[in-house]
Amino acid sequence: MNDNVVRDAFFALHHGLPRQGPGSDSTTLRLLSFVGPLPEHPRVLDLGCGPGRSALLLAAETGCEVTAVDLHEPFLDELRATAQARGLADRIHPINADMGELPYPDGSFDLIWAESSAYSIGFDTALRRWKRLLAPGGSLVLTECEWTAADPSPEARAFWEPHYALRTTEENVRACTGAGYSVLGVHRQPESDWDAYYGPLAQRADAADPQVPGMTEALAGARAELAMRRDHGEDYGYTGYALRPAASWPTRPESAADVTAVHAVNAAAFPTEAEADLVDALRADTGAWLPGLSYVAEAPDGTVAAHALITRCLVDGAPAAALAPVAVLPRHQRTGAGSAVVRAVLDAARARGERLALVLGQPEFYQRFGFMPAVGYGIRPGFEVPDEAMTALVLGAADGSWQVPQGTITYPAAFGV
Repeated sequence: MNDNVVRDAFFALHHGLPRQGPGSDSTTLRLLSFVGPLPEHPRVLDLGCGPGRSALLLAAETGCEVTAVDLHEPFLDELRATAQARGLADRIHPINADMGELPYPDGSFDLIWAESSAYSIGFDTALRRWKRLLAPGGSLVLTECEWTAADPSPEARAFWEPHYALRTTEENVRACTGAGYSVLGVHRQPESDWDAYYGPLAQRADAADPQVPGMTEALAGARAELAMRRDHGEDYGYTGYALRPAASWPTRPESAADVTAVHAVNAAAFPTEAEADLVDALRADTGAWLPGLSYVAEAPDGTVAAHALITRCLVDGAPAAALAPVAVLPRHQRTGAGSAVVRAVLDAARARGERLALVLGQPEFYQRFGFMPAVGYGIRPGFEVPDEAMTALVLGAADGSWQVPQGTITYPAAFGV
């Protein structure tokens, strides 16, 4: 039996389902909220749109023009019919095209959307190829299946690795920042998003006629997928990313080879070597050091131009992230290197699940990243500083399971305060 027959059976099995991947309207709206205000008449590109659940919601919520791209014409026909029925036909434009080879000129869209579809060309390829299509200030939102367990089961690895190499959230955030994006928000999709996809698919599989050519193979694949999720769903999940192109300075986590250069950057950026020695002392403090949260920005020649460090601190005993120090070589100051490395280390902290970042420094600089006076949250250091100089940034939204802690900040001993 040829591949086309099995492919046709696969699409027949999926036609008319409410979703073609894990998702929900609430997840779409949550991801949209990370993007912030859109232009008055936003241009949106929905890639791998399927029958258009996201495209329809985006058009209804934002009043945007949506170019909805998919390679399967029957899905596009479904979208055309639904858009017509909802009075959105003038704002949704279905296009049969390959998301990996798009015909649009640079800067064509204010928002690019890809729920459950970037895997078709690979996460890194999507980040690279779609970036040119964004207009100044534009955003990219995409979801990716990734490992959610520290040590995924052998069964889950055996299922995924022959088809698609999953990574962790931290690894994918690094890929985003390495590709030149700032991370606006990260959202782990809830189990209910999987139920919204797999529930109807399971019902369809039970009702399908195995005598249809190719259907036996299509059903075997669907049932293996359903069984894997049932038995090993704690090992993997979908996560949504809202991204925006950042400064041109490439950033990455510190490596062992960078230690001397990081010391030199901090020594050159400040009047004394106190901050450089502080970084070395924090690196030796296993209770304070957070692996992966010492970031550097690279100059064009590959040398370290800037450094930003986050270590563990406490607010009334609750864990928080202390951003300090931030240093830029004098010859690279006022070039965007400092902003790039701060954004990158905050993105990495957010991906690790840190909820609260604190920094003592120039408020006019840190406000650009969203820091606000910590006193407004009921947070103060254990020493006297102007209220406007001690600032806080909530990295994860406060909800019923977590609230911003209040009280006095306790820094690692190396800070000497």
